[in-house]
Amino acid sequence: MGQKKLIKFAAIKQYENVLEYPQGMLGKWRAYFEKLSLGEFPISLDSLEISANNSPQNNTAIKPLVLELACGRGEYAVGLARLFPEQNFLGLDIKGNRIWKGASIANKESIKNVAFVRTQIEQSIQYFAKEEVSEIWITFPDPQLRLSKAKKRLTHPQFLRLYQQFLQPGGIVHLKTDSPNLYLFTKTVIELYGLTLLTATDDVYGTAFMQSDKWDEKCAIKTYYEGLNIASSNRIHYIQFKIDKVLPIAKDETLKEMIAAFEVTETHDAKRERGVKVNENEN
Repeated sequence: MGQKKLIKFAAIKQYENVLEYPQGMLGKWRAYFEKLSLGEFPISLDSLEISANNSPQNNTAIKPLVLELACGRGEYAVGLARLFPEQNFLGLDIKGNRIWKGASIANKESIKNVAFVRTQIEQSIQYFAKEEVSEIWITFPDPQLRLSKAKKRLTHPQFLRLYQQFLQPGGIVHLKTDSPNLYLFTKTVIELYGLTLLTATDDVYGTAFMQSDKWDEKCAIKTYYEGLNIASSNRIHYIQFKIDKVLPIAKDETLKEMIAAFEVTETHDAKRERGVKVNENEN
């Protein structure tokens, strides 16, 4: 491991707004953010009170908890926290050296309604109680282009069933991606399982969408990854939907058959998958 990574890993262990594989946090996030806002450090996780989702403690205002999954550097979590101080935001990612960036910015700017958890997304059910989360953002996740890795896509029904266990009824899921394949895959999942589609655009920064009543200032936040334009697509896709139906496992096989027919879009990642040499300067 490089020296810079070691320094960042050491730093986040001292950060009040970063937790690594925390245990016993179900139902405690409201209490945690209350302590964080007061500048208490270190915060004793064992002593945090468990609160019912709709019952404010000590007459304090209820702050909805919003997750950014696979948050990377945490630009979205931090950006949302700036826009909405009346909400709490939590970024999850396995890469501690990436989390360091967002956590450092939040500390520098004294943003107390955002924090980060280093863990695998697959383990998220260990950290949240039923209906504890109000909203989920998935920003530029690995599109997992190979069909054999489809179950690792963060909008696969296997993951959506996981989110359902802690997302509030009516809670919204947002996907922002530069992968046409992940965008089409997600739309297919929504349609096949009968979920409620709220918004879908294959060009979130296009004039038509930005001038429509669907445009939201939250869409304007940009990540480091987005700036790189790795997929060379020049288009950012956005979907907003609700996981408001039961997702029968029996339909997963039908989904697999449907996506097998998808044409793989010629992004750089797709070309690498096929062993084609990529010109990084190619437009």
